[in-house]
Amino acid sequence: MKYYINEICSSGNIAVDDNLLVKDVPATAGSKMLESFIPLFSAEVVERLEKAGYGISGKTNVSEFGLGLVGETSYFADAEDKKLLGAAAELVKDGKVKAALNVDLNGAPRRASALSGVNFLKPTYGTVSRYGVIACACSGEQVGVTAKDAESVKEILTAIAGHDSKDGTSLPAEKYEYTLGEDVSSMKLCVITELYDKASDEVKAKLDAYIAKLTAKGAKVEKVSLDVVFAAQTAWQILMSAETCNNLSRFDGVKYGYRTPEYKNIDELYVKSRTEAFSFLTKATIIYGSDALSKDKYNNCYDKSMRIRRVVLTKVKELLASYDAIITPVCSKAEYEAYNTEDAFMKVFEESLFTAVPSITGLPAMVSGGVQLIADSFKESTLLSIAHTAEKEEA
Repeated sequence: MKYYINEICSSGNIAVDDNLLVKDVPATAGSKMLESFIPLFSAEVVERLEKAGYGISGKTNVSEFGLGLVGETSYFADAEDKKLLGAAAELVKDGKVKAALNVDLNGAPRRASALSGVNFLKPTYGTVSRYGVIACACSGEQVGVTAKDAESVKEILTAIAGHDSKDGTSLPAEKYEYTLGEDVSSMKLCVITELYDKASDEVKAKLDAYIAKLTAKGAKVEKVSLDVVFAAQTAWQILMSAETCNNLSRFDGVKYGYRTPEYKNIDELYVKSRTEAFSFLTKATIIYGSDALSKDKYNNCYDKSMRIRRVVLTKVKELLASYDAIITPVCSKAEYEAYNTEDAFMKVFEESLFTAVPSITGLPAMVSGGVQLIADSFKESTLLSIAHTAEKEEA
């Protein structure tokens, strides 16, 4: 598979998704629309890593604007790939880089890390700067870290987390301290039955094995019902599509991005440029978002989804008041096969059932051992400690 859209330095130890800016290096977000875009500055997270002494190896392949399952809708993807895997996660798994920075928009880095058997942590929304992210769905997308083990995730996250005055969504704390040392033996964890039941037998077996490692260390694990996961899935699809529709409207062949070589008037310029440059999934998401924002559907779709977001957050926080963390599958199956492009919108929507809660609520989520851990806001140390404990048990 094609790992890099653009390589930067062979000795670099951090890979960066191609929807994060690196000064003077093309940033395509996996799209033909931005094939020739070269940014004049780097994302804040990239600058922080470079100041801390890390080197950027290159810009990794991503689904166009981060909307796909793991990277399959990239304009630069290898069409011959039959098994779908994430480029950054595979680089980490193969030991070619220490870690990777990924933009989690709709769960793609979480799915990719589960498929490749590495760790990924999407931190609490606002704790890591989004300055220099090619925006798509601003209210949910967050920069996270992929690495082989919890200790490496902690190391890189510590380097990039903290307030950034250039990011309007950045929270005020200047720095965040994380630990791997929380006592898992005293923790109480829960499994959401609605998500567990939707997973394949292979995924269930992986989740059961992970739970067994934690219970061997004394953790208590219970099954609970949380039916708002279905509302979260639908509401996040609407919000994400609506925000995508707005954010990608600037790519019109005039102000930014690809311009069709042949057109007769301004309307034809807009239509042909966007038709030729966007993938099927991106166009479908834009159309869906445009419909949700229309006068006839705004109140019943977009506004209602905003209200559902608050309900989901309240319900999940009520659950987390009784449990230290939630354990769920992050994918319905243990591997993805290539599929027909025209099925992309529904394929991604179906899989978002497992990833929608952290996306719509901004809560931290970590993938470890192929399963997803969700905790309350600012409880990344709980997730890291659980993952670290499971890793030691496996060793």
